[in-house]
Amino acid sequence: MDKRIITCSAAAVGAVLLAMMMISCSQQTAPPAAPQQATPSVVLPPWGPQHDRNAPQPPVVDPGMASTQAEVGKPPSDATVLFNGKDLSNWESVKGGPAGWKVGKGYFEVVPHTGDIKTKQAFGDCQLHVEWAAPSPPHGEDQDRGNSGVYLMTLYEVQVLDSYQSKTYPDGQAAAIYGQYTPLVNACRPPGQWQSYDIVFHGPRFDAAGNVVRPATYTVLHNGVLVQDHVTVLGLTDGDHQPYKQTPAKMPLKLQDHSHPVRFRNIWIRELAEM
Repeated sequence: MDKRIITCSAAAVGAVLLAMMMISCSQQTAPPAAPQQATPSVVLPPWGPQHDRNAPQPPVVDPGMASTQAEVGKPPSDATVLFNGKDLSNWESVKGGPAGWKVGKGYFEVVPHTGDIKTKQAFGDCQLHVEWAAPSPPHGEDQDRGNSGVYLMTLYEVQVLDSYQSKTYPDGQAAAIYGQYTPLVNACRPPGQWQSYDIVFHGPRFDAAGNVVRPATYTVLHNGVLVQDHVTVLGLTDGDHQPYKQTPAKMPLKLQDHSHPVRFRNIWIRELAEM
């Protein structure tokens, strides 16, 4: 055979092998194709496009004025006032009959051993404002010192206690969700000074069989300081970790007689739309 033919054939075979090797290498080293990402869907509010000037406007509310130590503030214009500074007409004893606590000038005070009191009206999801003052001079220590409590739906307690330079178990000090959540900080003022709780509460929901489908939640500001940040209530706050019990969506607000003459003033509540 002609040597030129053999040389050409060998060159052709070499070129084919080289091309195959290059193709194989390129397949091995080529980066994988980037996955296709779905375009996020934008859910428009029920009233239409963003920045629509024809969308429903929120109601106008006079925000009122904050209290000072000397003077009671003014509640928002859409709030339900639970204490008018003069009488306990919106309250009753949990044992039945009129509330047995003492009314002073612009405040009312626990009369020890007369029992807890509750609102005549029932409430559920709400924004609640309560002002309270521990007795001065202070008496006792630990839990035996300016003790009371604010119970939403009569079952879920935000602790009232003189925790100013006074030590107790942390989940039982002022602004604790009693027995469940220690406050983020101790924001207590000295005994005798007025203190405030601003509470956002969403009550529990139950199905027909009594199972919890939405637990209760608390957000609490103590003297304007965030101390409970949307915590989930684990069950009833009295006793040792009792589970939820099925209740209506609205129940009265309760204040506790813990045998200490704690004072209260400027209590108002704003009902929130059910979620």
